[in-house]
Amino acid sequence: MTAIHNHNHNHNHEHEHVDSQADIPIEELDAGSKSLADALRISFFVLKFIMIALVIFFFGSGVFTVGPDERAMVLRFGKIRGDTSDKRILTPGLHWAVPSPVDEIIRFPGRNTVERVTLDAFWYDETKKRPGLSLDPVVDGYCLTRNDSVADLRTGNDYNIVHSRWLLTYRISDCELFLKNIYVKDAPAGQNYIDVIGESVEPMLRALACDAIITTMVQFSIDEAIKSDADISRQASKVLQAKLDDIESGIEIDSMQITAVTWPRQVEDAFIASIKASNDADRIIREAKGYAESKINEAGGAEIINAFSNPDVTEPQMEYYWANASGQVRQTISEAKAYRTKVVESAKANADYLVKLLPQYRKRPRLVLERIYYDAMEEILGNTDENIIAQPGSDVKNKEFRIMINRDPALKKGGQKKVTEK
Repeated sequence: MTAIHNHNHNHNHEHEHVDSQADIPIEELDAGSKSLADALRISFFVLKFIMIALVIFFFGSGVFTVGPDERAMVLRFGKIRGDTSDKRILTPGLHWAVPSPVDEIIRFPGRNTVERVTLDAFWYDETKKRPGLSLDPVVDGYCLTRNDSVADLRTGNDYNIVHSRWLLTYRISDCELFLKNIYVKDAPAGQNYIDVIGESVEPMLRALACDAIITTMVQFSIDEAIKSDADISRQASKVLQAKLDDIESGIEIDSMQITAVTWPRQVEDAFIASIKASNDADRIIREAKGYAESKINEAGGAEIINAFSNPDVTEPQMEYYWANASGQVRQTISEAKAYRTKVVESAKANADYLVKLLPQYRKRPRLVLERIYYDAMEEILGNTDENIIAQPGSDVKNKEFRIMINRDPALKKGGQKKVTEK
């Protein structure tokens, strides 16, 4: 009885459900399901397209360009991407990286891009119209240079002061070392790493360069500093490069040049006088060396001079040196030999002449002496343009003799004229 009762109950329930569905038309039920299915299908297609577009846009935003005067490195979660140096340093062109925040692009100047830093720490204050009696260390910069010999400041030896300006040029040679060891502040909005490199690095370079300049300048004299000796720039560049290499900075010094140098304005007159004296001394020394070399060459060279100063040189050796002498020496020796021959021959001729006059002198000495006197006077006066001889007699007293200094030039053209008065 119970089972039959339940069966009837279920049957009645199903019958009521069918009666409730019978109120909705079958055609309307099928059209609504179809529309819902179409809407869901279109929505899923649009959503799929949007997701694909977002993925493409996301990965496409990772494409970037490295400029012709740039290099770049990619950091993935703060670690440099790439196994080798060639792969870590990106050259100019198109590249791809996972967009931020996965990858970060760090840009550097190109390998041949040279940056410049001016160094004015050792220059004086130019705002003062008239310099004071002493330097003001607060506003006037300067370097110390040595005197003639290098000395220690602790010994109390005096050092010279000089003002100088410098120009430092450098380049980033190793991007990886630079990134690891040199602090560069975070770039503000609208800028990147390359834009703030100079602002962060220049203070460090100025400090290290000033230390290198101080270390270098004290090894040179003020004259060398005033002349901007090239050795000063080279030495300062080496010292600075060594400091940068010690901290593995990845920075390479291209050059350090002195752009301006001067002595303290307070001792302007003294320095000008000192420089003039130094230049005169150098000039005199050069002239003396040139004169010495000229005379040495005229004397046959240093070999002959050393031979003459050597007391152990024998006569045959000296003859050898004379025989091999050249230039002015041979000419001087030839002239000396010719002069010696002339003097000897003249002496022989005079001796022969006196020997011939000796018999006549013994017979008539006064006549012979007068003859010799007149012959000598004739030889002496033979080459003169005009001769005036005045020989007053012994019985003439208070006689006036006048000679006109500005005589008629025609008298000279007329030949030799002798006036004799007795």
